[in-house]
Amino acid sequence: MDPDIEAFWESARRQIDGAPEEAPQAWAFGDSPELADELLELVLAGTKTATCDAVWRFKADDEPIPQPGDFSIILDGADRPRCVIETTEARVLPMNEVDEQFAYDEGEGDRSREYWYAAHERFFRRILPNIDREFDPTMPLVLERFRLRFP
Repeated sequence: MDPDIEAFWESARRQIDGAPEEAPQAWAFGDSPELADELLELVLAGTKTATCDAVWRFKADDEPIPQPGDFSIILDGADRPRCVIETTEARVLPMNEVDEQFAYDEGEGDRSREYWYAAHERFFRRILPNIDREFDPTMPLVLERFRLRFP
């Protein structure tokens, strides 16, 4: 693990009740440094309390689907650790069944379902070809709610 991430985790875990000793997975939102920074700022402001990803990407990367109680270190666009979140809810749902409340909780744009759907369709059309998949409005998404735990 990156020494900066390890040092960040050592500092953070002492201030988080119930945090595991081993550092959790570190990752950034989005698919570009700019988007990572934009979405991170929404998390730090308390606006973004949910995120989603295609189940297919978890399977392609051989990663487990998030579960309540999981911690994550969130990186900025330069791959520097900036905060820790804890998953509070995770469920799988087809993209076309995501509701207004979840779209609002993602905190992006005008927070409407229409904005959310259009932005996520563009995102998935960009990234899914990397795992030999194509956008499908019924594709299964992992809908994850989280809370900011550090700072």
